[in-house]
Amino acid sequence: KASLEDYEETVKKAKEAWKVWADIPAPKRGEIVRQIGDALRQKIKVLGSLVSLEMGKIFVEGVGEVQEYVDVCDYAVGLSRMIGGPILPSERPGHALIEQWNPVGLVGIITAFNFPVAVYGWNSAIAMICGNACLWKGAPTTSLVSVAVTKIIAKVLEDNKLPGAICSLVCGGADIGTAMARDERMDLLSFTGSTKVGKQVALMVQERFGRSLLELGGNNAIIVFEDADLNLVIPSALFAAVGTAGQRCTTARRLFLHESIHDEVVAKLAKAYAQVRVGDPWDSDTLYGPLHTKEAVKMFLDAVEQAKQQGGSVVHGGKVINRPGNYVEPTIVTGLPHNAPIVHTETFAPILYVLKFKEEEEVFAWNNEVKQGLSSSIFTKDLGRIFRWLGPKGSDCGIVNVNIPTSGAEIGGAFGGEKHTGGGRESGSDSWKLYMRRST
Repeated sequence: KASLEDYEETVKKAKEAWKVWADIPAPKRGEIVRQIGDALRQKIKVLGSLVSLEMGKIFVEGVGEVQEYVDVCDYAVGLSRMIGGPILPSERPGHALIEQWNPVGLVGIITAFNFPVAVYGWNSAIAMICGNACLWKGAPTTSLVSVAVTKIIAKVLEDNKLPGAICSLVCGGADIGTAMARDERMDLLSFTGSTKVGKQVALMVQERFGRSLLELGGNNAIIVFEDADLNLVIPSALFAAVGTAGQRCTTARRLFLHESIHDEVVAKLAKAYAQVRVGDPWDSDTLYGPLHTKEAVKMFLDAVEQAKQQGGSVVHGGKVINRPGNYVEPTIVTGLPHNAPIVHTETFAPILYVLKFKEEEEVFAWNNEVKQGLSSSIFTKDLGRIFRWLGPKGSDCGIVNVNIPTSGAEIGGAFGGEKHTGGGRESGSDSWKLYMRRST
């Protein structure tokens, strides 16, 4: 772990490195990011394997996460030739009115255990082509992944006669995170993690009038109407709730079923859950691996207990699996009211609360009544309803899906959410603007 002295030295090196990086034309910076993408491509399986080993997600998800970083590098290369501001008509004769975008300087990036590669990739690839240096603090429990990724990047930089400190890494706990939040030399702080910690980070950054980009919790719902194609619903709900063992910010935690199809869907879903292949994340047959830590297992058990106390029935799962590792059964709970306290709590574990509804208007309101606003999805064939769902009185989330699960995101669209999710946007669309400052 880095000490605060190590942190101090790293910030100074990163700031010096920025002076070199900011002078390089953006398309040339894009070329360096392209090379980083290629270097990751060459190591994709071994790096994916390391993610699997250290975080616990299944091997294909580990590889998929590195692939996301590779894809964002490709996206950033194109972007490096397109960033620009308008030249506007000036009202004064013989004058030009220009909006120019400049890098902010040093971007601090704090990432979570559940996506130890991809989230850094989204931030750093875009931050780099914008002309920023990066200082990364990964999760303390996935430090091997942080070191491996940084070594791959550093080699590319150094092969191009550039300082490796353009992409610096500090491994550490809350003391380093706090130092970054309070440090005026962090021109932007991008934080991915829980809403609780994100709130503390936001206040510390705001106190010094700094800039923050927050990607916090989600309490995501899938709504299934009576006209939905159930052949799409069952695999989608299963994947969204059970994928990454429920440890995604976009995991489906609430499943609203129209009362006319409730019992049928619950029966089909329970049958599908019973077929989930649990095992070693490195085995190609495994669909579902362990939770990340012992603390996560305790949170899972506590949440199941609270759900029962609040009137829920466990129709599948609910217990720890008797085998080495932090394995728990993927769990379905029915019979709770939409506003039960546990339903409004994001437990970072594979627990799905199945809830009944009658009318479109009430269920849209229930989707929006939780504090978080990350991802949401409806299953229906009604075109009018689809457009109402996408419109001003529909979902209040940053990601609004139709006939697909809550948990897929594409790098071309801005990723992030509203309310207690933090309001940040990463990766696609015009999210590059968050990593720059505008000069008129």
